Amino acid sequence: MELIDFIIRLLAATTAGGALGIEREQNNKSAGLRTHTLVSVSACMFALISLRIIGSDGAGDPSRVVGQIVTGIGFLGAGVILHRGPNVLGLTTAATIWCSAALGCLSAFGYYWELAFATVLVIIINTFFKKADFLFQKKPKKDNKNRKDTEMFE
Repeated sequence: MELIDFIIRLLAATTAGGALGIEREQNNKSAGLRTHTLVSVSACMFALISLRIIGSDGAGDPSRVVGQIVTGIGFLGAGVILHRGPNVLGLTTAATIWCSAALGCLSAFGYYWELAFATVLVIIINTFFKKADFLFQKKPKKDNKNRKDTEMFE
């Protein structure tokens, strides 16, 4: 792989991860622009390293590195999930971090059209599906008998 190809793939990963990060930043989430960009770029770098190691002889399997990226990002995503009383926060941010890593891998393997489509799709899901969430939210109960028992979880 030529240096220019390496740079183009890293820049594509930076753009895709940055686009997801901007969307998360606009929604004031814990993982924003820098986090998503770094996740995408680092996933791209790891995948590019595996491609370089394989070289032209074809000995090796880059999917093994991608599998380890998936596992590692799972741990990073788990760090943004918070449990507060009956509520769990950060699941969408964790999933979006995982998507950033996938975008980095797409970029590393040179799947630019797939990268563009997947980036737009994740942004659409995070933006427009959030607006549809109100249809599925549970309505709070009007019973205030045990209000003192539940106040500590709010």
